[in-house]
Amino acid sequence: MSDLNAAMLDMMIDMGRRARAAAESLRATTPDARTEALHRLAEALRAAEADILSANARDVARARDAGLSEALIDRLALTPARVEGMAAAVEAIAAQPDPVGGEIARWTPANGLDIARVRTPIGVLAVIYESRPNVTADAAALCLRSGNAAILRCGSDCLESSRAIAAVVRSAVAEAGLPVDAIQLVPVPDRAAVGAILAGLDGAVDLIIPRGGKSLVARVQAEAKAPVLGHLEGLCHTYLDAGADLDVARRVTLNAKMRRVSVCGATETLLVDRAAAERLLPAVAADLTAAGCELRGDAEARALVPGMTEATEADWTTEYLAPILSVRVVGGVDGALDHIRRYGSGHTEAIVTTDEKAAGRFAEGVDSAIVLINASTQFADGGEFGFGGEIGISTSKLHARGPVGAEQLTTYKYVVRGEGQTRP
Repeated sequence: MSDLNAAMLDMMIDMGRRARAAAESLRATTPDARTEALHRLAEALRAAEADILSANARDVARARDAGLSEALIDRLALTPARVEGMAAAVEAIAAQPDPVGGEIARWTPANGLDIARVRTPIGVLAVIYESRPNVTADAAALCLRSGNAAILRCGSDCLESSRAIAAVVRSAVAEAGLPVDAIQLVPVPDRAAVGAILAGLDGAVDLIIPRGGKSLVARVQAEAKAPVLGHLEGLCHTYLDAGADLDVARRVTLNAKMRRVSVCGATETLLVDRAAAERLLPAVAADLTAAGCELRGDAEARALVPGMTEATEADWTTEYLAPILSVRVVGGVDGALDHIRRYGSGHTEAIVTTDEKAAGRFAEGVDSAIVLINASTQFADGGEFGFGGEIGISTSKLHARGPVGAEQLTTYKYVVRGEGQTRP
């Protein structure tokens, strides 16, 4: 091992030890103390807007020089409105009921014991993310709300922005009397830091949460020595059923794709029922094209929309994060489900229809974290679910699925009360 790698490993192991100590201290804090820290953080983010935007401008300039796409730059860029959005999200998280100590269930079996299932923090979370500096504030706030310590590792493209935000977080945490090491940001872009996290930091890490592209998530899932809460790419589908109202179909599809193309809840494939494709697709396609969206379709879709580019097999598995949409004509609900099973990532799918039976079949048949009926896939967001914020959309099937808020960042234990019972 080189001296550089040894120094990096020592730094990361030390961060793990400090995070573990902070997690133990956090368990002893009150909900009111954690709420106070969150309110201080929201105020501090607003006060530090100029510093945060200055750091972000440097990140964006480097990204442009490196030739990053406009979609990726959009994910990276902060504005006064987005800084305010970060602060507002922290306030929304502060307003959420504190999950720690909450009683999930309680019962008394035949042995007379009083058994309660109670929420408890997971411990130390390692969050690995790319491009989005706002995740630094969101993750910190959600971890504080749920009583967890966090080690945050951002992408190199948003490092300066994240450093500025993390400095604000740590200052607010300290002012509120909470352990400052409850939130730590890996301060360097060295990729060896990710390897150290995946190795578990000598057992300090209880859960790893990757939030980024397919290659990042694949590496984390393949190499991690600690449990992983997966956040796969958002290969989201909108299906226009034969029973769809045309106005609703136009409105929902346009928003699902074009509201913000760089988010994981953006629709990437439009599926249209063959029985209504002639009625629905030309108008929907015209709206998308007018908004600047490139359409790539199968033969049936192209026959209805002249000028549409031919879709390749790769298009059905591509998360564009850009104003590009693949389009396929399918044989009803069953055809839509077959396509989603084959190509989907288990993230978010939507159906537009006035047929309740079709909506029910779609909702039951789709095995994804989120299923929407007559609503845009862009609602795949913890804030829109009333969670205040999210650390990501989990496509895992164990522990948590869908938007991961503070409650989903807890586990549980059993507290059993007796009156001197012994087991025969």
